[in-house]
Amino acid sequence: MCISFVFYSCEKDIYIDVPTAEEKVVVQGSIDLNDFAKVSLTRNLPYFGTIDSSMIMNLLIQGATVIVTDGIIHDTLQEVIDFTAFPPMYYKGTLIKGEVGKTYNLTVIALGKTFTASTTIPAPVPLNSVWFKVEPHQDSLGYVWASFTDPAEPGNYYRVFTKRNSKDPQFVPMLGSITDDKYFNGQNFQFSMIRGSSSLNSTTEDPEFGFFKIGDTIVVKACAIDKAHYTFWRTAEGEIYGGSNPFSNPTQIVTNIEGGALGVWGGYGCFYDTVIAK
Repeated sequence: MCISFVFYSCEKDIYIDVPTAEEKVVVQGSIDLNDFAKVSLTRNLPYFGTIDSSMIMNLLIQGATVIVTDGIIHDTLQEVIDFTAFPPMYYKGTLIKGEVGKTYNLTVIALGKTFTASTTIPAPVPLNSVWFKVEPHQDSLGYVWASFTDPAEPGNYYRVFTKRNSKDPQFVPMLGSITDDKYFNGQNFQFSMIRGSSSLNSTTEDPEFGFFKIGDTIVVKACAIDKAHYTFWRTAEGEIYGGSNPFSNPTQIVTNIEGGALGVWGGYGCFYDTVIAK
């Protein structure tokens, strides 16, 4: 006897009514040690919205009032157009440069609303050494490595950037750029730097994505940051690297901006070192 089973499947179109996102201001601002403040202002984008260069230009907020103060000097930031930067328009200070230990207050007046935030610049933690090492099974590609000694006091927070001279127009956060000293407090610690992308293009279009190459001159920017600044980037990177799937549980990104805006205002205690990949 031969018994056969035939299975039929039904297909049904499912329509999801996605609510329109409330328009909000997105602040991405920073003040580096020995440098002026920079603040970019954009509108938020719907979850399923597309991102390209023309869309970014439409999201930029011009004509805002942006003020940074250290409690004594008030610096009204000026609009700057810079097509080597991302986003290509931002507000830049001219009076206040970042100093270790100082508190910097930000006020943004945009789209009829006022937003405020506060940050500090911790003392930078120097890198003991920086070197390049070719990865196994790679002819000329590898990672930059560094070693540093974490201070004895707990509660230190870090973010690391790299920049390849003549290739990267600005510093780029390494992949997994954020960390605290929970697991290496007071110890000597070594870590590798996986090169991040400075482009909106898919990483699959860059066969060297993640790597540095023999011949590159690489500047490492290792930054100490305060806890609120760290918390924003920890939650933001969690969403970027783990939450891009719309069917996964979304991450609650923790902003330090008051008044209903999204984003971050953060100080960087920066230490720089340079290595030639060879």
